Amino acid sequence: MCADVDKGKIERLKENVLPIYEPGLEDFVERNQKQGRLCFTTDIAKAVASADVVFIAVGTPPDEDGSADLRHVLDVARVIGKHMSRELVVVTKSTVPVGTASKVAAAIGETAEYPFHMCSNPEFLKEGAAIEDFMRPDRVVVGVETDHARSVMAELYAPFVRTGKPIIFMDIPSAEMTKYAANAMLATRISFMNEIATLCERVGADVDNVRKGIGSDGRIGPAFLFPGPGYGGSCFPKDVKALVRTAREYDVDLRVLCAVEDANEAQKRRLFQKLTALVGPVKGRRVALWGLAFKPNTDDMREAPALVLVDELLDAGAEVVAHDPVAMNEAKRRLGDRVTFAENGYDAIDGADALVVVTDWNEYRHPDYGRIRRLLRTPVVVDGRNLYDARKMRALGFTYDSIGRGATA
Repeated sequence: MCADVDKGKIERLKENVLPIYEPGLEDFVERNQKQGRLCFTTDIAKAVASADVVFIAVGTPPDEDGSADLRHVLDVARVIGKHMSRELVVVTKSTVPVGTASKVAAAIGETAEYPFHMCSNPEFLKEGAAIEDFMRPDRVVVGVETDHARSVMAELYAPFVRTGKPIIFMDIPSAEMTKYAANAMLATRISFMNEIATLCERVGADVDNVRKGIGSDGRIGPAFLFPGPGYGGSCFPKDVKALVRTAREYDVDLRVLCAVEDANEAQKRRLFQKLTALVGPVKGRRVALWGLAFKPNTDDMREAPALVLVDELLDAGAEVVAHDPVAMNEAKRRLGDRVTFAENGYDAIDGADALVVVTDWNEYRHPDYGRIRRLLRTPVVVDGRNLYDARKMRALGFTYDSIGRGATA
């Protein structure tokens, strides 16, 4: 039973109209509603009263100082305390700083008349692959403080770890920290590789070769070593900020993570720098963008590099025409009529002075190069995802640049 105070959202969910795009999710929701395993309601009191386990999964947006805003989490906690009707396991699923479970327990305890058990069960799903990640997780991390909570959570997750992937039980503060530390580590790898890519350009190295060379080291591995225009989305930016903020509260200076943030913000401006290096001032020029979402297989544009690039282009007097296979509605909501939106990628480049590839959607990976060459007014391509072979692009007559491939580009 999924409960929310937003009546409009609940009514749409009942009709299988989802607020986000995630491959396979619409069919998943429709099938399980039809078969009676899933329902949506605004009657939060009823949802809590009928539950044995309650997951708190509300948003924790960054506050002005970068800390996680816990108002919604604590509001839900008070509702749980007021309406619980039996012994309850309460699970914080939202990404929350260390110490939040204690605050949630205190809020529930203000009115609770039954015993309850706190858990922290941080989420590690990747946008675009969330269903697969949930059904076949690498691991399940659960912070517990009682044997009852441990046994309930073990039973709950048993069907999803039959292949032997571990449920890792630990204390609650460690579970809360694990989520932030994991995202911070991944963000660090991305920023590190982007900075190595910049150095590769200067010294004439090819970052693709470097990536393969270090990724084959078993101590390092290949994941999150692809250079690009910087990380975005709902997790990495806010979680890095929140972890830095938490550290400052305890008088710890996370210098590495502060550098990760700075490097990422600088990386988001690399595509504009590369474009102007190729074409000069963009005032009065038409620039096509392929990709607006922060990553493929999602319509999420939170902290997306494309937003930084659009602002830079518009501020410099360029005309922007954009396409994204999924994120067009979200982009229109965010950008309004400042940008022209094309029905497909080729319409976007028709008559444009340059193409910038921002998101590595599959449909952009193997395009009709001859068609691109014919449609572009000037054959300039800035490949922010290193999708194309630099030598081939040059042989086809393109003025081409990518990320960190100095020797070939």
